[in-house]
Amino acid sequence: MVLLDKAMATFRLALIQLHVSSVKSDNLTRACGFIQEAAKQGAKIISLPECFNSPYGTKYFPEYAEKIPGDSTQKLSEVAKECGVYVIGGSIPEEDAGKLYNTCAVFGPDGTLLAKYRKLHLFDIDVPGKITFQESKTLSPGDSFSTFDTRCQLLVYPGAFNLTTGPAHWELLQRGRAVDNQVYVATASPARDDKASYVAWGHSTIVSPWGEVLAKAGTEEKIVYADIDLKKLAEIRQQIPIFSQKRSDLYAVEVKKP
Repeated sequence: MVLLDKAMATFRLALIQLHVSSVKSDNLTRACGFIQEAAKQGAKIISLPECFNSPYGTKYFPEYAEKIPGDSTQKLSEVAKECGVYVIGGSIPEEDAGKLYNTCAVFGPDGTLLAKYRKLHLFDIDVPGKITFQESKTLSPGDSFSTFDTRCQLLVYPGAFNLTTGPAHWELLQRGRAVDNQVYVATASPARDDKASYVAWGHSTIVSPWGEVLAKAGTEEKIVYADIDLKKLAEIRQQIPIFSQKRSDLYAVEVKKP
């Protein structure tokens, strides 16, 4: 997910590493409370983690799924407007026409729904002796990109890595994408719950375009902050001008479906 208001040269980003319980109403109440707290601390863009209103698991997705618009997204819209901030709504299980999706909704400072993204690449893993999990057992993949006006200088990934992929790939992928694209990259995870059927890695992180870790949570419930400076980003792109050196005569990224 990419997000940036064109007038914001510097701004504070907040990631809410929420402890997700089995009580949806409690998850929503605490998520909105954390958004209000982050806004009081000066955050202008605030992200929740993947599957913030529901335990992460194939048996939970049908039970917790709801329509969009629905109760969860309505509350996010209201708190975004109340606080005058952008809210990246992590993701929730969405039900539509008999299918279930892992869906992220983004709201502007006026409460408007700016984008709705259904996860395109579902997470399936089978590592013998460690973890087996298949989103594709119950979820359907999205079939389109979701875009809105942006200068592509901040990438935010709500994610729920586990204790196998987390230590191996979480920070590695984030720092790689930051350097590859010369952008700030943030990953918002649920807090770790060792009693859950799927144990999230935690460690929500914000990385600079130079690959530096600017802020990183542990495993507990916490708000992570970092001040994003787009002037620094522009300096890095000037120092190493990778975009002007791309070989469009040899390769290109092709979007096959709008």
